[in-house]
Amino acid sequence: MPSAFDVLASDHEQVRGLLTLFEAAPAAAGVNDSLLEARKKMAETLVIEESKHEAIEEMYFWPAVRKLLPDGDKLADQAISQEQEGKELLAKLDKLDADNPEFDRLVSEFIKAARDHIAFEETQVWPGLQEVMTEAEATDLGDSLEQAKKTAPTRPHPHTPPSPAMLKTTGPAAAAADRARDAATGRGRA
Repeated sequence: MPSAFDVLASDHEQVRGLLTLFEAAPAAAGVNDSLLEARKKMAETLVIEESKHEAIEEMYFWPAVRKLLPDGDKLADQAISQEQEGKELLAKLDKLDADNPEFDRLVSEFIKAARDHIAFEETQVWPGLQEVMTEAEATDLGDSLEQAKKTAPTRPHPHTPPSPAMLKTTGPAAAAADRARDAATGRGRA
């Protein structure tokens, strides 16, 4: 079983890959319809994966940080604030077509915010947590993260409080609604 850090590192690598693709892709201005469609699909994938990632962190990872680190409340509050900013950007991005002038601006803003957040998590939070967690605790947390990801929301819900109890209670219903909307619209399909 992978540890919590393995699960989160894998998510971070996937997001970094999508961010790199966006940075390498031409801007919407002057590109053909197939490139615009590809940019929209990349944005959908980014929104889906980030939504699941942030939900599982808020349900399981940040509570562990709060419990195990002396400065865990401060670290978790800062990270959740960063994640809230990201959810608000993704919620706006998810509603736009790739030819909308706001699309590229939101992507650029999200790229910077996501890179800053990932760096914060990996350099400011993980080292301390890795020192105090046993291998069994890290594996148990990794299992919880992987299981939660299977039923996590696929859309950002910036107006839902980041309370672990609230997310564990309302998250499955939000995820079911998200997945139903995704199936009806074809969102997230290759």
